[in-house]
Amino acid sequence: MNNSRREFIRKTSIVSLGFLGLNQCALSGCKVNTKQGIGFGPVSFREGELLSLPKGFSAKIISRTGDKMSDGLFSPGSHDGMGMFAWKDGKVLLIRNHELSPGSYDECFFKSDKTLIDKIGKDKFYDFAGGGDRICVGGTTTLIYDEQTQKIETEYLSLVGTVRNCSGGKTPWNSWITCEETEFRKGDENGALEKDHGYNFEVPATDKIGIADPVPIHAMGKFVHESVAVHDATGIVYQTEDEGNGLLYRYLPNATGAVGSLHKGGKLQCLVINEWKSADTRNREGQNSDYFPEKKQFKVSWIDLDNVESLDADLRLRGHKMGAAIFSSGEGMSKGKDEFFFTASSGGRTGNGQVFRYIPSKYEGQPQEKDAPGKLELFSESKSADTFRYCDNITVAPWGDVIICEDSVDARIIGITPGGDAYVIAKNIGFRESEFAGPVFSPSGKTLFVNIQSPGLTLAITGPWRS
Repeated sequence: MNNSRREFIRKTSIVSLGFLGLNQCALSGCKVNTKQGIGFGPVSFREGELLSLPKGFSAKIISRTGDKMSDGLFSPGSHDGMGMFAWKDGKVLLIRNHELSPGSYDECFFKSDKTLIDKIGKDKFYDFAGGGDRICVGGTTTLIYDEQTQKIETEYLSLVGTVRNCSGGKTPWNSWITCEETEFRKGDENGALEKDHGYNFEVPATDKIGIADPVPIHAMGKFVHESVAVHDATGIVYQTEDEGNGLLYRYLPNATGAVGSLHKGGKLQCLVINEWKSADTRNREGQNSDYFPEKKQFKVSWIDLDNVESLDADLRLRGHKMGAAIFSSGEGMSKGKDEFFFTASSGGRTGNGQVFRYIPSKYEGQPQEKDAPGKLELFSESKSADTFRYCDNITVAPWGDVIICEDSVDARIIGITPGGDAYVIAKNIGFRESEFAGPVFSPSGKTLFVNIQSPGLTLAITGPWRS
């Protein structure tokens, strides 16, 4: 989420808390859909609980900011995107992003005690920023969770020295791509930053405690990254961009299949709608172009980009001029069955967000692709805040519904069926001003892991999920 919207939410939440109180709509989550068989039934509030949930469901805090981790450091805050990996002995491995800005010492792994930096060493930081008051403290943590005991067995810092790690995506070769949501340049932050930012980094999924080498994947581009998803058959990586006029990108790597493969170079491209060059998919009220219709599939192509690390922050502008479609704040992305879903958090006539679906070509990334191109569809557009508001992180449930986290006051977790019906899964009651983030299901499908960004909590939600 960008800073301007976060500040708006913070201010409006204060008004909400001061004047509205915990009214019935806030507690129940408001009805989104009452069709028979849609969702899990109405959500309800139980005294002492953080969330309003359907009958039979419960949420447990499994990790929180400030907890002492297995490596002797403190668990950082500002939880955001998260990846899940099936692990040994039926355990679950999670890699979690921390969307921390330079100098966020109260929430970082050393909690203002810089002597803890010696535990890992300055060389483990991507950008130590001179060691003053603007050290880059964003990064990731890795957690090993036992679904039987419902406890964390291991938790450790796995990447550090980056900025505003928002979301990301898992690879088929057991790693997590974490994305910097920034365009900071060397010399920013009053001269403190020692390196350029706005890159993706790779974190291996491992239970061996240690910090990954912080090597940016330069060829994937320098821009306001948000999320990625990998096409298993080809290793192609799709990327969203959290800008009001952002593009949808794909990265065709020279090599795949192992940690470090993506660093070996590749080609960055952006999506073009074949019959609608430079399309504006945002559907803003009064926009000077046609509205992008729901449930209609458009054939697409991809065009090459050059100078992908431009320091002028103009990659999306050049791409749009060349014919690329623009989206309103591209956010989360998740792979379904032969399809990819991604959110545009502020798109649509009401500005409450859109969910798009991309269906790859059977020749994705190959010369024959032009004969059977991929397709783009506006899967769902929010008609009002009751449907969903500021859809952000996203996952596809084991039973096929799209699950989105709202980035708003009184945030909810919303499910959307393949037919487009929306329903409420959970509502944030304990920390009403904070967003949900990082939804992922365990391999068994019995647990939904999700974060509350502030004060920085990771929850395990269990109940009668569908198989």
